[in-house]
Amino acid sequence: MNHKTIRRPHLVVGLLTATVAASALWLFVHAHATADNKPAQAEGYSRNVEGHILVVPKSALEKSLQIAVIQPQDVALPLQLPAVVEADPLRFIKIMTPLSGRITVVRKQAGDLVKAGEVLLTIDSADLAQALSDQEKARAALSLSKRQLDRQQTMDKADIGTKRDLEQAQSDVVQAQAELSRAETRLGLLGAKAKSAGDVLPGHQLVVRAPAAGRVVELNAAPGAYWNDVNQPLMSIADLSKVFVTASAKEKDLAMLSEGQSVTIRFDAYAEPVQAKVQYVADVLDTDTRSVKVRIPLNNQNKKLKPGMFAKAELSTSAHQGLLVPATAVVQHGFASKVYVEVAPRELVAREVTVGPLNNGRFEVLSGLKTGERVLLKDGVIFND
Repeated sequence: MNHKTIRRPHLVVGLLTATVAASALWLFVHAHATADNKPAQAEGYSRNVEGHILVVPKSALEKSLQIAVIQPQDVALPLQLPAVVEADPLRFIKIMTPLSGRITVVRKQAGDLVKAGEVLLTIDSADLAQALSDQEKARAALSLSKRQLDRQQTMDKADIGTKRDLEQAQSDVVQAQAELSRAETRLGLLGAKAKSAGDVLPGHQLVVRAPAAGRVVELNAAPGAYWNDVNQPLMSIADLSKVFVTASAKEKDLAMLSEGQSVTIRFDAYAEPVQAKVQYVADVLDTDTRSVKVRIPLNNQNKKLKPGMFAKAELSTSAHQGLLVPATAVVQHGFASKVYVEVAPRELVAREVTVGPLNNGRFEVLSGLKTGERVLLKDGVIFND
């Protein structure tokens, strides 16, 4: 009992000493933290009961503030559209054949230059053999019907024939001529002409020629392969000396589009922009994407532009009057944008505004600001507490 009585005062004294030391340490740290971390924006201004910012006269803050009167200016916002390079449809040809058969020879490879009329490949086709046979039969039938008509006309002049036989012979000639015309038309649709034209080789091989000059950009045919898909191209020929940049514009942007409009095109592959003009704005809206196609022609003599390349088309729109403020004047407060307006000398009020897209370091104020008001141009973040 005496032992416990002796040790208890020492315990109390120790606890009191530790408490005093901790309190002193807290006061020291708090005092230094408050002094070191005192917000700079609290220097040189105060707030009144209405929340207005009152700048201290002749303070360093007053000297650093830049305030200007906002007046209407011409605003021409660029319209940026995603775009892609496409081949000129009039200069891009898919070589197809309406008949099946075995490919015997391929004369041109991918990347080869071709001239109009040059041989591309040959196909040995049973369909062509049947078409040629029909043509020969039609010719023979026409020749026979003509000789029959000559005999009937001779007999009619000698009054030994009948009118009925003469009329029948005349009808047979007309029918034979129609059948020959049908057979020759079918040969033409198959891409073959008469043998004398040199488009059909021995063994019923069809010669496929280039309909226009260009370069082979796609090749699907190979010698010895049997081609039976008449809906797929054997190869593709393109003249890429002229291409189109096709941009996609949203429905809301239609009012800012017009033919002949100036446009700056920036390609992902090249640093240099290209200046051009809009040739055509589509008359039909794509119901799936709610967008329209904007076609821009470009010369491509150096072949730098490849179909499928991505680009951005920046169109110049007509100017309108608007209020512009530098981007540094707009302060973000959560999801809201605000500027600081001087309502009296050295008295600022935060004003929530609606701004348009950033354009050359400036925002167009769409609402919340009036002409002639004085706006803080920068450092508004100081008051954004």
